[in-house]
Amino acid sequence: MDKRKKFKPESLMMSYGYDPELSEGAVKVPVFQTSTYCFKTAEEGKAFFEVALGKREKLPGEEIGLIYSRLNNPNMEILEDRLCLWDDAEDCAVFDSGMAAISTVLMEFLGKGDVLLYNKPLYGGTIHFIEHILPTMGIEVVGFNAWDDLEDVKQRLIDEGQGSRLKLVYVETPTNPTNYLVDIAGLRELADHFSTEEKSITLAVDNTFLGPLYQHPLQVGADLVIYSATKFIGGHSDLIAGAVLGNQELMTRIKTLRTFLGNMASPYTSWLMLRSIETLKIRMEEQARNAKKVAEYLKDHPKVERVYYIGFLKEEDPRGYEIFQRQCSSAGSMVAFDVVGGEKEAFTFLNNLHLVKLAVSLGSTESLAEHPATMTHSEMEQEAMDKLFITEKLVRISVGIENADDLITDIGEALEKVPMLVGSEY
Repeated sequence: MDKRKKFKPESLMMSYGYDPELSEGAVKVPVFQTSTYCFKTAEEGKAFFEVALGKREKLPGEEIGLIYSRLNNPNMEILEDRLCLWDDAEDCAVFDSGMAAISTVLMEFLGKGDVLLYNKPLYGGTIHFIEHILPTMGIEVVGFNAWDDLEDVKQRLIDEGQGSRLKLVYVETPTNPTNYLVDIAGLRELADHFSTEEKSITLAVDNTFLGPLYQHPLQVGADLVIYSATKFIGGHSDLIAGAVLGNQELMTRIKTLRTFLGNMASPYTSWLMLRSIETLKIRMEEQARNAKKVAEYLKDHPKVERVYYIGFLKEEDPRGYEIFQRQCSSAGSMVAFDVVGGEKEAFTFLNNLHLVKLAVSLGSTESLAEHPATMTHSEMEQEAMDKLFITEKLVRISVGIENADDLITDIGEALEKVPMLVGSEY
């Protein structure tokens, strides 16, 4: 029986895709720190290049040969095999950053005259690429709010004459930083509505906030799933990487463009991620448990105006909760909240944290806090941020694996330093 089907992903993270006998019996995958690889024969080299450059499909039983580390290397290939297990994907491509993964997808599936449909809010770097770089390539970009009715979104595309030119739907769910959920299955229906026999519209989902453990977009209608692997997959704030997963046909296109852009992950970065994914499940589970306790503490705190946490959807957002039940298995470990007041009060809170580190990024073993309006999302126009609730009072916390009581103590002490506003109830 195929081990991929017999055992669960967390059991295979230590061994899948690696044969110790090929590496002097080493239990762990060595770092293959080399730029090029020897061919046994010229004919073998020719065959390797044909497959690597997409000139032909692999023959039955044929293995992809090693050529040059810009195309492939053992560390990256083993990592890609293992990442496929979480999302039950046919293939995976690993990149040297999350933005490299995102921009490669956008460039591969969009061209002059095409329309991109995307949700707001998104990660700040993604928003910049979509709204400031793609239009220079002649690509029309159409945004919608994460909470918009998808029937209304579809009708707007029809009314504006954009549906016939729609080529790619790109979404991030949950949204960064406010944790709104976007209906992946509903977007699949929208994409199919505008697809034709000549043109199939691709649906790509950034799954960084919940994946690869708590949400599997490929299983509910997405064509591609994208990760900033810097975050939960890497999980230790010591590497930068990205990943894209999907079916063989689409991934061949992505890997071919990656070859010529030269933005694949290095052998050492891939090796570090192989180390990290061995503990992915236990890290994410502990982070989620801690986040639940932190969110519940914040919800009842007099100096907190509102908490943006997926675990509260049942009582606060029936629409979001219905989506959660269909496409998620956990609330994850991202928590955002509005401090009573504004930037001054938010900064006072952030400046008085000790255990929680004041830094951008997320998904790491240590807890991190940041101010989206002036940091990760600061390139957005103020009017757009206000509409998306990314205000000066908003703080985002990525909850780590520290002791939950200690995290709450640190957060509570920092909130105590926030000055009381005149006329407030606390």
